[in-house]
Amino acid sequence: MRLDPHPLFRKVITPWYDGNTACWIVLAAMVAVILFSLSGISAARSDPDHHHHTWLPVTLLVLSLFVVQSIGRRLIQRYYARHAQTREP
Repeated sequence: MRLDPHPLFRKVITPWYDGNTACWIVLAAMVAVILFSLSGISAARSDPDHHHHTWLPVTLLVLSLFVVQSIGRRLIQRYYARHAQTREP
C-alpha cells in the first residue's frame, strides 16, 4: 500500500536550528559580529603600522554579511509562504 503523496494532516517540521527563534538569535549575533568587524577595520586603518592587518576584519565582515543575507532570505521566504498559505481558501 502506497502512502498518499499529499495528505491533509502532514505539516513541514523544521529542525530546532532552523526555527524562527534560532534564526533571529543568529541574526542578532551576526549584527554584533558586523559591528565588531567594523570597529576592527577602523582600528586597523587608524594606525599605518597595522594597515596590513585589515584583511582579517574585512573577511569577518564579508562572511557575517553572507550569513545575514542567507538567513534573512530564509525568513522572508518562510514569511511569504505562511501568508500565502493562509490567504488561499
